[in-house]
Amino acid sequence: MGRLLRCILLAAAATITMSGSAGARPWPADDQTIQIIVPAQGHGSTRDAIVQLITTKLAQKLGRNLQILNQGGAAGNIAAELAAKAPADGSALFFAWGEILALHPAADRAQSAAQSFDPIVLIGDTPNILIVNNDLPVHNLAEFTAYVRGHPGVVNFGSIGNGSYMHLAGLLYMNVTDTNMVHIPYSAAGLATSNLISGEIQSMFQLIPGALEPLRAQKVRALGVMAATRSPTLPDVPTMAEQGHPELQSSNWFALLAPKGAPADAIAAVNTAVNEILQEPDVRRRLIELGVSPRGGTPADLEAHMLEEQKKWRRIVSVSDMSIR
Repeated sequence: MGRLLRCILLAAAATITMSGSAGARPWPADDQTIQIIVPAQGHGSTRDAIVQLITTKLAQKLGRNLQILNQGGAAGNIAAELAAKAPADGSALFFAWGEILALHPAADRAQSAAQSFDPIVLIGDTPNILIVNNDLPVHNLAEFTAYVRGHPGVVNFGSIGNGSYMHLAGLLYMNVTDTNMVHIPYSAAGLATSNLISGEIQSMFQLIPGALEPLRAQKVRALGVMAATRSPTLPDVPTMAEQGHPELQSSNWFALLAPKGAPADAIAAVNTAVNEILQEPDVRRRLIELGVSPRGGTPADLEAHMLEEQKKWRRIVSVSDMSIR
């Protein structure tokens, strides 16, 4: 990595260095620290907890020093550009999520991060979950849809802003069910959730981590998880598929990638290590506590997932006649 780029990264990043145990190097390289570039400032979010958990375990598995470099700005594009320009020798990895790898390309942004990287592994996802105000007279997806159809343009749903997963999940729901709801964008998920509890809005297609506290306190009601299988975090909540709508799937997801052209043995070593990490009971337990469903798989699995997600959300953006820029 060039001296200028290294200085930019180190100056801009909140850095955490984690030392792995001694062991054989999984690919030919010197003792340079492996950098995991994260396109956001670390501030205690679910994604911060995920990357720190995986990085700590990965350092132990690979027997190397790993360094988290946080770089926010420009909806993740600054970090994506820095990571894409890093040497493709296995010394730099990119930790990113669905908004950067699928939603932005779906909106035809100038930069598509997915095209600048080789996929390594899908770590996990956090599905959207339909939650409603306790006073709304519905208790499952069918009743909710019937109610929305009976009140066209009246029932509203909150999100953290245009183009967010919460927003697009609502658009997907309306497209699939041929219903009409009003989108209410908020600047923060906490405010939207508070207004849902008070009844100022009636519903949210919240992400599971943000829904856990009000659900456990019984301040809102869950109607369905937007995933193919039930969430291990909320196993009692049925999926949309179980309720007749398998096409209603939406989740934010987290992945590791490498700059385009990274050595195949480096990609294979990291993929193998992360898949093993995701099978460790303590890791699975922690991810589930966070509201994350552990995934794993091959680099080809991640590539297929990214392409399918881009295709799905590009269609929803198009038919909804909106931009998420």
